[in-house]
Order: sequence, then C-alpha cells, then structure tokens
Amino acid sequence: MHSKKFSYENQELEITWDMKRCIHAKECVHGLPNVFDIKRKPWIDPDNESDSEKIIETIEKCPTGALQYHFKNKDNPETPPSSNKLIIDEDGPLYVHGNIVLQDTNGNEVLKETRLAFCRCGKSSNKPLCDNSHIGAEFKSGTSYNPERLELEPQENVGGELLIKLVENAAFVVEGNYELIGGDQQTKTCKRMSFCRCGASENKPFCDGSHRQIEFKTNE
Repeated sequence: MHSKKFSYENQELEITWDMKRCIHAKECVHGLPNVFDIKRKPWIDPDNESDSEKIIETIEKCPTGALQYHFKNKDNPETPPSSNKLIIDEDGPLYVHGNIVLQDTNGNEVLKETRLAFCRCGKSSNKPLCDNSHIGAEFKSGTSYNPERLELEPQENVGGELLIKLVENAAFVVEGNYELIGGDQQTKTCKRMSFCRCGASENKPFCDGSHRQIEFKTNE
C-alpha cells in the first residue's frame, strides 16, 4: 500500500487527505462544498466552516478513509460504528465500514481503520485498496451474491472487531460479525469468508480459487 498525505488545519482541527486512497467518491464535495472545493487551491479549507461537527460529519462519509480528522487540543479519535458493513459497489470496490483491523500476508497489523475500499478487479497499483483501476479495466461485476454461502445460525450482532487478513497472491479473509450488502440483499453473519480480489471469480464477491488459474500476483 502507498500513502501520500496532505494536511489542512484550522484552530481546532487537522484534516488529512491521502491522495493514494482517494477514488473521488465526492461525498465531501457534495456534503460541504465551502470546505471541499476541487476547483480551488488548496482544495480543502477548514476555515470556511465554523462548525467543526459539520466538517467531522462530512469526513466520516468518505467511504475510502482518504479523509481523516484529528483534534489538536484533545484526544477524540473517530469512533468505530456499532455495526460492520461490507458494501458491494457495482463494477467497483468492496467498501468496508466498521471496526477494521487489517493484517498483511505475514499476520502483521498494518491498519486500524473505520473506512476502507478494497480492490475487486485485481488491477489496482495500490493493493489491497482500490485506486479506480476498475474503470480503465472495464471491470464488470454486479452487486448480487449467493446468501447461502453465508448461512449460519441467525446473527443479530454485527459489531465488534472485524479482522481482515490478506493472503499472498490470493483472496482476503474476513473474520468477525458483519453485514454483507449488495443491492437489495442484506445478510448478517459471522461466517469466516474469503473474498475475491483477483477479479476472475465466477462466484463474486467470494473467492472460488480463480487466482491460481490466472496466476494473480499481489504486491503487499
């Protein structure tokens, strides 16, 4: 994973923007255009909004976590949501929102986050994260999935730590309580599942071993 961060400040807040994680979802631009304006340089100006809570609310809608905030004079990190959600984006990434712990292929913790966008097309140069390569690759994948793959005992709790383990040249494994959302489908589960990130699975979003046939290579 690559990172290239820029910092913007007012008296109370520091806002950071990681250019390598941004896929231009534009939640910030539509949510608070007086602060986030891509036609302006610098494009983020927190002095244009006196209510820091409005800035925070907008940043927390950034689906990739490219935007983050930090209070200068008090410890108030972003609180993980009470439920973990995996949201399938049509022809795009898998958005993950929750109490996320990401481990590399050696089992080392590399990120502890609340918002990430995972590549599903296999073409990202910033694996395992999405960098919009699916657009140029003309990746096609709907939002539907086979809910029978997730069947366990009825699951109500979808909170707590969500562990995501990267597997070298293969899928990523999700462990914990979560809700998988694709279009009109919503399934709450705690089943340990492998999710495709090579783009070739015939059972998307789940892995079916196609990474071996196409000799998929990761670069984490």
